[in-house]
Amino acid sequence: MTWVDFDSGASIGNEGSEAGTIVADYEHELGARITIERDGETAPFVITCGMHGWFVHTRFFSTREEADSACTAMQSALDAIIQSVPMTSDPDYEARSTGVVDRISDFIDTFP
Repeated sequence: MTWVDFDSGASIGNEGSEAGTIVADYEHELGARITIERDGETAPFVITCGMHGWFVHTRFFSTREEADSACTAMQSALDAIIQSVPMTSDPDYEARSTGVVDRISDFIDTFP
C-alpha cells in the first residue's frame, strides 16, 4: 500500500471540502485520497475519502484520535479496493467492475 502526503503536504492548513481546516491529507498512487479536517461545518473532525471516478464518502468524528484511528483503518481498506480495480482494457472489465462496486458498498457499510 502506497499512501503519500497529498501535494507534498501543501494542502495542510487549507480549507477542505467540509469547510474545515485540513490537518492530514493523503493520496494513493493508484488514485485514491483521504483527508482529515478539523472544525468543519458538521463535526469537530471530518474524514472525506474516495477513489477517482468511483466514489466519495464522508465520516464525522468527535476527536482527532478517533479520526486518526479511522483514517488508518480506512487507508488499508481503500488500498484493497483500489488494488482490485481492473484496467479498462481487461476483457472482463464489466464483471470485475461489479466486484469493485460491491467492495465499495461493503466499505461504506463498514465505515458509515
